[in-house]
Amino acid sequence: MDIVEYADLVWSGKADDSIVQGGLAGHGVVDVVDGVGFRSGFGNTVVVRDAGRAALFDTGNPFDAARLHREVREWTADPVTEVVYSHGHIDHVSGVGPFDAEAEAAGRPRPVVSAHEAVAARFDRYLMTLGYNSVINRRQFQIDDLSWPSEYRYPDVVYRDTLTAGPFELFHGKGETDDASVGFLPGQRVLLPGDLFIWVSPNCGNPQKVQRYPREWAIALRRMATLNAEIMLPSHGAPVFGADRVEQALIETAEWLESLVEQTLAMLNDGARLDAIVREVRPPARLADRPYLRPHYDEPEFIVRNIWRLYAGWYDGNPANLKPAPDAVLAAAVAGLAGGAARLGEAAQRALEAGDLRLAGHLAEMAVQAAPEDADLHRIRAEVFAARAAAEASLMARGVFSWAAAESRRAAGPQGG
Repeated sequence: MDIVEYADLVWSGKADDSIVQGGLAGHGVVDVVDGVGFRSGFGNTVVVRDAGRAALFDTGNPFDAARLHREVREWTADPVTEVVYSHGHIDHVSGVGPFDAEAEAAGRPRPVVSAHEAVAARFDRYLMTLGYNSVINRRQFQIDDLSWPSEYRYPDVVYRDTLTAGPFELFHGKGETDDASVGFLPGQRVLLPGDLFIWVSPNCGNPQKVQRYPREWAIALRRMATLNAEIMLPSHGAPVFGADRVEQALIETAEWLESLVEQTLAMLNDGARLDAIVREVRPPARLADRPYLRPHYDEPEFIVRNIWRLYAGWYDGNPANLKPAPDAVLAAAVAGLAGGAARLGEAAQRALEAGDLRLAGHLAEMAVQAAPEDADLHRIRAEVFAARAAAEASLMARGVFSWAAAESRRAAGPQGG
């Protein structure tokens, strides 16, 4: 396989390779330039040979560590002495174990793991929220038996602003996370953006995860663009070859984010409610055809909500939501006004048939909240949220809606569909 030709197909939109769909998985470590290999997975790894030693930028997910080790070893026998985490998400930090074990068995020091200083705090938080992270990632990725890891390989070396770690020049950026490291191989002009470029619109609004930083993300993208890299190897998705393409992808992604931030802040400063801002803010139409800005993972509506949360807190401007009635109490009151929970279910079905999926979702949820044991209403809720999932482009929205549909199918029993 010619990786440059493959990357050209992805750039032109003729092949998909992103955080949502990994097109090169299973091909092992592929040569990019002399001494630099690229290994695709859910969490890519970049391998660098340097003076008889090897270094890794990112180490993949917990389910793939043994295969990563095997495929790296098929590419090079040089001892791995340096590892860099682009950030602390588990699909980037979970493959060090076999290399540690290999070093210990050979009687040499374990690889030195370098990362931003905030990575350790992330691992600590993960340990405090194991149950929550298991639930939300089951829902996001539709993996019913996923268990969040309870052990982490903490970094040996941490930094705040910049660091040289083996062959990698690193600088800190904020974006999807607060602990991101951007890597650069100056001799080969190779940029390693981590998850700051993922071949879909930036993962900057995930509704189930902690705060993201869209303005700072754009700043980091523009800083990367000044490096004049010839090749970009993201931690999800295909490589980008050619200085012009690298610069275009970085600058246009920055412009996309900046537009959402500027529009949201303008309306926020005018006193608009969150509801109005979510309905009105849109990304630049001129960038709609870019294969690296498709809303197939996260989406602009979620990013707008995250911008509000960052700058304005959790109060959305609706005084009824400041200290609201419990969901079930409100649902029961509305059901009473409608003539019973069954009427709400019928209204949900009518809205679904009319194509108003958002309204159908509200009505179906209220119906079940008002009558949680009613199997017929759960069947309606399952139908509504299955339709919502089918209509969504983003993995995150599909995950939440599919999870809701599955909940009601189980509650409805054998006839739940």
